Amino acid sequence: MFSSPLSLTARCVIRFIPVLCAVVGFVSGAQAVDPSPQRYEFTARASEIDPLAKAHPEIEFVFEKGGKPADVEHASVDTRVAPQGRLVVWLMGHSPALFERLNGYGLHAIQVHYANGWFGQFGKEPAPADSQHLGRIRLEAAMGEDFSPLVSIPKPDGMMERAHQFVRWLAQKNPQGGWDQFLSADGKGLRWEKVAVSGSSHGATTAARFGIHQKVDRVVMFCGPRDQYEDWQGLEPATPRNRFFGFSHVLDSGWSGDHYPRSWQLLGLQQFGPLVKVDAVAPPFGFSRRLITDADVKGDAKKAHSGVVPGGSAAKGSDGKFLHEEVWRYLFMSPVEKVGAAVPAESGVRMDQRAAKASK
Repeated sequence: MFSSPLSLTARCVIRFIPVLCAVVGFVSGAQAVDPSPQRYEFTARASEIDPLAKAHPEIEFVFEKGGKPADVEHASVDTRVAPQGRLVVWLMGHSPALFERLNGYGLHAIQVHYANGWFGQFGKEPAPADSQHLGRIRLEAAMGEDFSPLVSIPKPDGMMERAHQFVRWLAQKNPQGGWDQFLSADGKGLRWEKVAVSGSSHGATTAARFGIHQKVDRVVMFCGPRDQYEDWQGLEPATPRNRFFGFSHVLDSGWSGDHYPRSWQLLGLQQFGPLVKVDAVAPPFGFSRRLITDADVKGDAKKAHSGVVPGGSAAKGSDGKFLHEEVWRYLFMSPVEKVGAAVPAESGVRMDQRAAKASK
């Protein structure tokens, strides 16, 4: 005679929880049971993960440079940490220090090889008649769909599919990590509502453009977005505006040139609080979405640009520890429903940079 489901469940609860969980593969937060909890790190080549992936040398999107692999992707997860059930897709070069922190928060993280080489060819001057010139290229690079006549990036080579294929690979390679929780039920993509998209500079700008088109868990923008001659930042976003978070140094030329302040205003982030100088305000920073720092970078604008991300350029205190640990945690972990009080858009920000460029 077969046992009833109730009696079977009762016996599992009493006697077989470890075995049942190992078979089913999930516990709280959809994290798989790991008999040896640890931090896992992975590297893999996009061209080996997906046989449909192709290079596009016309936009410097290649698989090898200088005789070395150029399509290496990175991933990590720490199964010792309570899982948050969220994945961060990082749209810039691999940042080991950032990934260590993301894993420490209980987040999964991947960095994908996507088509960002086009910027050197198309991104230097404003297109004369198209106020979304770069935005269309960014969207095509992210989506793998035809948005721009200037590039041709099919689905297997767009960020979305590269991320999907990488997570599929990780789910098979590292079942202990619970990567399959991020795969859609139909197996055709990711569950983007569980994905935070983030990047710095060029990557922050593409993350914002993607978040406007595709609803995601949140968008975290370090030293960005730019595209100061364009207006796509003001489009009605698929991702709710309160889910966009920005962090910049005030000596960064993108800040002093009003590129980031302009984008943040077009995104409507003033609805969720004033500009907050994190060096003078304690976390949670009034739950603002617009965080800035004037930490000492010896007057170096380039160091200011890269110093908002964990790494060698990030500001440190006299004790040698990073100054912005709580800022990084806030950007990725602050509850999105908690927001600061709305304020008017700051005056003096040069919003029409195209006209200003033409007048010079």
